[in-house]
Parts: sequence; C-alpha cells; structure tokens
Amino acid sequence: MSNHKETKTLDEFLAENPNVDVTEYWRRCWGILTALKDKIARRFPELQQHPSTFDRDYYTSPNGEWEGSYQAWSGPGVDWLVNSWIGNRKASILDMNTTAFLDQQTDVPHLVIVFGTVPHLFCYCDYTPRRNLLTNVDYLDKYFNDEVNDWYLKLRSNPNFHWSVSHGPYMRALNNPATQSLMGELSHENISVFENYLHEKVDRWLGWLDAASPVPVGERASLQQQDHIIREMSYRRDPMNKLAVKVFGAEEVERMIELRMGQQQIAETRQY
Repeated sequence: MSNHKETKTLDEFLAENPNVDVTEYWRRCWGILTALKDKIARRFPELQQHPSTFDRDYYTSPNGEWEGSYQAWSGPGVDWLVNSWIGNRKASILDMNTTAFLDQQTDVPHLVIVFGTVPHLFCYCDYTPRRNLLTNVDYLDKYFNDEVNDWYLKLRSNPNFHWSVSHGPYMRALNNPATQSLMGELSHENISVFENYLHEKVDRWLGWLDAASPVPVGERASLQQQDHIIREMSYRRDPMNKLAVKVFGAEEVERMIELRMGQQQIAETRQY
C-alpha cells in the first residue's frame, strides 16, 4: 500500500476526493509563488512581459469549470520566467508554478518550482542542470555539492511527505540530485515547510548567478539548443496535459502548450 501511494495517478487521487474547495490553499501557495517570482524579477530588472501572454492574465475553460493565469517574462539573463496556475479551486485540482529558464550568458541551472493540489498537497522543485552530471563532475560538485545534498536530504526525510512518482518517463528523466517530488496532507503547516525551503532554494540560486562565470560566446548556441529542447519537452510531455485535454480539448491544449513553452520567444531568439 505504501508503494502504491507513491505511484497513484492524478485521476485516482481526484476520484477519492473530487470536490474539495481548495481556494484557501490556492491563495497561500499562489502568494508564495508570486513572492518568489518577484524576488527573481528584482534580480533581472530589464525583464518585460512577453506579448504572447498579455491576454492570459485570467482565462477559463469553455464550460467555466477550469480557470487559470499564465504570465511569462523575458529579457537579459532570463529567456522565460513563468508565473502560472490552472485548475478548479472548487474541485480539488490545481497546478501552480514559478519557473525560470535562464539565457546562455551562464550555465547556472534553471529553476523549477511547482505547487499542486489533488487535493493532497504536492510540491515539485529542482535545479535543472545545464551540463551532463554523469560526465561533468566539476559541474556536479559545484551545484550539487555536500551543502546542497544535506539540505535536500533534510526535507526528503521529513515524515510529513512521501515521494510522488510521475507517470511520464520524460518527467522522470528530468530528475536530478536536487529534485524534490513530494506529497503530503494539505495543510498550512506543510505549506510553511515548503515555503521556507523554496525561499532558501531561490536565495542560493541567486547567489550562484552573482558568482557565475560567463559561458564562452562560441558555446552559447549549442547550450541554447539544449535549453530549448528541455523547455519544450518539459511542457509537452507533462502528464497533466491529459487532464487538460478533457476540459479544453486537444486543439486548445496544443495551443496552450505552445504558449507555455514560449514557442514564439524561442523562434524570436533562436541562434542555432
């Protein structure tokens, strides 16, 4: 039974508690994510909201049951800074995130932070590496060192949470030594644990950016190509898309995926 709770599908969780009003917890989690986004944006004062997201400050599904917001910013230092949420606050399901895909001036890891409710509390976060950790051990030791490892293990050993396994092979391929994919009871106490951890996460990441050396200009196009593939596939292969198709339809979800991954921004800045 303990193993099954780690591999339950979203549909199974929602079937158990399909109509929980999670508005109160949405407000708390969304506030945390917005504060983290603002902290990142202060580090990159030249960011501008991308025009493709101007009309997505708030939107609903055709039947009005699902709603959401999608905003993204781009500029020097950051290719795609996202602050978004989607779901049904009256019926258990929410997916909320703050994600920063950096540009190629440095090879500092990207930053991914996700809150969710099903209606159990879910949190996924990581430092997405820009180099192959299996072969570039200097990069591994720089960004996934003993300090980060001890900090990671402290949260991982918290008895309030258990691992949540993605059913998407690509999503599991994204796992790295800093990946947390945890689920627990939906409570303000548990949200506070994640809030503290996530602020520590962002503060450390901002410190890495301050100390980073520039990537040689000749290497930036190949790094950008890798960044774009990861960015596209992490949205395109998200199992959450299957739920969205039931609500919005396949054609609209395809359009949403292209918006979420910033296809227009990718086309505007591609160097390879």
